[in-house]
Amino acid sequence: MTTTSQTPPPRDGSDAAQAAARRHLWLHFTRMSSYGPDREIPMIVRGDGPYVYDQHGKRYLDGLSGLFVVQVGHGRSELAEAAAKQAGELAYFPLWSYAHPRAVELAERLAELAPGDCNRVFFTSGGSEAVESAWKLARQYFRAVGQPGRYKVLSRDIAYHGTTMGALSITGVADIKQVFEPLVPGSVRVENTNHYRCERCRDLEECTLHAADDIERRILMEGPESVAAVYLEPVQNAGGCFPPPPGYFQRVREICDRYGVLLVSDEVICAFGRLGHWFGAERYGYQPDIITFAKGLTSGYAPMGGMVCRDFLMEPFLEGQRTFLHGITFAGHPVSSAVALANLDLFEREDLLGNVRANQAAFRGTLEKLLDLPIVGDVRGEGYFYGIELVKDKATRESFDGDESERLLRGFLSPRLFEQGLVCRADDRGDPVIQLSPPLICEQEHFDEIEGVLRQVLNEAWSRL
Repeated sequence: MTTTSQTPPPRDGSDAAQAAARRHLWLHFTRMSSYGPDREIPMIVRGDGPYVYDQHGKRYLDGLSGLFVVQVGHGRSELAEAAAKQAGELAYFPLWSYAHPRAVELAERLAELAPGDCNRVFFTSGGSEAVESAWKLARQYFRAVGQPGRYKVLSRDIAYHGTTMGALSITGVADIKQVFEPLVPGSVRVENTNHYRCERCRDLEECTLHAADDIERRILMEGPESVAAVYLEPVQNAGGCFPPPPGYFQRVREICDRYGVLLVSDEVICAFGRLGHWFGAERYGYQPDIITFAKGLTSGYAPMGGMVCRDFLMEPFLEGQRTFLHGITFAGHPVSSAVALANLDLFEREDLLGNVRANQAAFRGTLEKLLDLPIVGDVRGEGYFYGIELVKDKATRESFDGDESERLLRGFLSPRLFEQGLVCRADDRGDPVIQLSPPLICEQEHFDEIEGVLRQVLNEAWSRL
């Protein structure tokens, strides 16, 4: 038997690795045409705490926690060790008619952390699957209790909820949906809580809660008997970190109860410390019927997501032959479950929730220093989750048009911020913003570093305008 020797694939940022990446790797949400023959594909090869390093050894402050994920920072050996230990015991087994110890332990622990009677945990591989699973559960639940007409879901304008066809349908960002239409029918938009651009109450002392009332208006317009659920993030991500006004979620909870509609708290980003609490619902004092989660559960050291549901949603499936007809091969994966448990241990041991609560005012205050720049219109967010909105005119709040935003964000800010050693997100799903979501271990020295890079680059951007 004759064998042919092969060159091992490159594992670094060498010319061979660049060639292999150009030939074979398809980057997500990325214009592949951006990486022509004269432009290198950035390769992040290792991480340590709040920093990552590229193929040339250059250091970057990970101001986005990867993608709102790496809560505990990079290079935590205890999480890698937990994965290796579990893989040696039981690398994989499905949750289809069977259980395994790590999934049971993790489900119990999440139920203890979740608010109220959210006691049933359904695992997925990630956030989009979690959002999709919640819609499927809502649909089947209402069929099971004799209300088969309830299938519609409400979500906010500009809100992002995922990329699977159901989750994409719930998403309120038109530009990423059009090429995949027709989508799943039954998804309806309501107003978001963008106080900076609100014509009704931005100059008032208190919000009128019209954005919450718009949910009731839309339920009545669609017909309550047709509406299954409302999907809301505690702090809306797309558009640049819209926090809720005081009383918003309490009003929404009242509306949902009045019309028998489920309240889904989409916490794929906001859970596990991002806002200084285990769940964003806890920070804002409301009781969801379903919480979707992912990202920070494992700090990205293994893929995992899921939903935790109130007890009544499980009741129709505890009798007779009825089954929730949904499942995912890698859901509740033993290795991911073990990593999640070790991650939660680390949270508690290092009091990361307390670190966020102790430093969140300093983070806000450091970012608000940028309000003295003519290009910065608004700084908003909560915890360790912030958006900085960019404007052409501070006095009128005039924004940039599409072509200007393209040149500003993709033509200059994104590459320049990275060049200056800061990983963050320049985004125009809505008005142009820079988003920041640093690891929960960060403190004042890191906030100062973020502010310093942003100040330099935003000044450069303004001079180019």
